[in-house]
Amino acid sequence: MQNYKKLVVWQKSHELVKAIYRATSKFPKEELFGLTSQIRRAAVSVPTNIVEGCGRGSNAELSRFLYISCGSAFEVEYLIFLCFELGYINQKQFETLDKEINDVKKMLFSLIDKIKK
Repeated sequence: MQNYKKLVVWQKSHELVKAIYRATSKFPKEELFGLTSQIRRAAVSVPTNIVEGCGRGSNAELSRFLYISCGSAFEVEYLIFLCFELGYINQKQFETLDKEINDVKKMLFSLIDKIKK
């Protein structure tokens, strides 16, 4: 069992969730149960799966949950792009969020590689 709070990838993904919540708070009200909900759930899934994997008893289980977290990160990446294309976030917000999610993805894959060795 690992202390997830010490993992930089968890810290960065947690900060990303907060940034997503701030950005989506300004989305149109008709998107509350659509895109707003979808991107928030996908974003929350990234650090949540890291936490769940850390609570498991083996590196194999941790690795499995990190892969799930990666899948959610890819989903967030697409949804950020969609939000930009729909005009819900501006260019600067898009670039910032896109960089953050790509940093998280790189860190997840790096941690998976480290665990496998």
